[in-house]
Amino acid sequence: MAPPRSAFVAAEIALLSAKIDGRRLVLAAAGRWVSAKANEIETLLDVIYRKGFKVDQLEINLAQLERLDTVGAWLIERLRRTASDAKISAEIVGLDPRYKILLDEVAISNKEPPHPHPKKGALRDTFEHVGMAVASTADDFVAIVRFLGLVVIASLHVLIHPTRLRFTSMVHHLDLVGFRAVPIIVLINFLIGAILAQQGIFHFRKFGAETFVVDMVGILVLREVGVLIVSIMIAGRSGSAYTAELGSMKMREEIDALRVMGFEPVEVLILPRLTALVIALPLLTFIGSMAALFGGGLVCWLYGGFAPEVFLDRLQDAITLDTFKVGMIKAPFMAMIIGLVACVEGMRVEGSAESLGDHTTMSVVKAIFLVIVLDGMFAMFFAAIGM
Repeated sequence: MAPPRSAFVAAEIALLSAKIDGRRLVLAAAGRWVSAKANEIETLLDVIYRKGFKVDQLEINLAQLERLDTVGAWLIERLRRTASDAKISAEIVGLDPRYKILLDEVAISNKEPPHPHPKKGALRDTFEHVGMAVASTADDFVAIVRFLGLVVIASLHVLIHPTRLRFTSMVHHLDLVGFRAVPIIVLINFLIGAILAQQGIFHFRKFGAETFVVDMVGILVLREVGVLIVSIMIAGRSGSAYTAELGSMKMREEIDALRVMGFEPVEVLILPRLTALVIALPLLTFIGSMAALFGGGLVCWLYGGFAPEVFLDRLQDAITLDTFKVGMIKAPFMAMIIGLVACVEGMRVEGSAESLGDHTTMSVVKAIFLVIVLDGMFAMFFAAIGM
């Protein structure tokens, strides 16, 4: 049975009016159905929804509409869909042709009901995150290997045609990565050497073995700590800079512009940076190791009571040329891994500042992690060959 005419009195205002014609409900929209009027229109429509569609047909007359925007179109479409869900035939009449495209686009949107998210247990969620991390690690490994292949190809092109080498760019990056990093590298390694010596003297003194502190500092600094600290510092200082620079170029489409102009981005942007890093890191490792030894020697003199001559004599007996070579051999490989990770992450940046920040952070974290892993692999390798 159709509701009485009085049921729709509240809706009979300028924006929306209702009329019952037998088993047919006629809703006439008028005025401006725009976002600014959305609250008023929804209030009127709520009256219709609460009363329910107790008719067989619904006619939505839009002949008196003055203006319609996307919000108004959605309200009309929601009204039509609500009637269809109630098994009522809904028809839109009097529509201005200029609004037809808008209503058609709204009508084909959001047709599918939202998919419920399955509830996950804590254990399943943990395994899912672990699996995604493993898959991401595999993708990173493949990306680094592919990028290394591109760098090798670009290097071969430069060797065949030396005039293609970006010498000025390489020297510029060598200045940024190497020369300007010397102060912080010297300071950090000096402090590390001093701390190692102080802690060694403090604990070895309990056993009357203070002189072995010189052996510990010399071997540890030259084989492990020197190159490791320098690599971590360079990963945080220069690796992040590489990622940010390349990521900014990617965001501004400068890399695409290079390709359009016929230049190879790996040859123009990547190769000079990697070359500068491979040259600079061994030099910084040597300088940093000397600073650490100086810091350790100073603490042994002032805190441990060792004369500088005694420190140098004991150091000469404790270390060999192999001890020095172990640290220096690691340096170029660590430089290459830092540069590759930084450049790969830089080329992955998308068009947002958030993406740039995320990939810069990931560049530093991944580079430091791989440097430590590589150091452990070298430690096992040199132990296996007796160095």
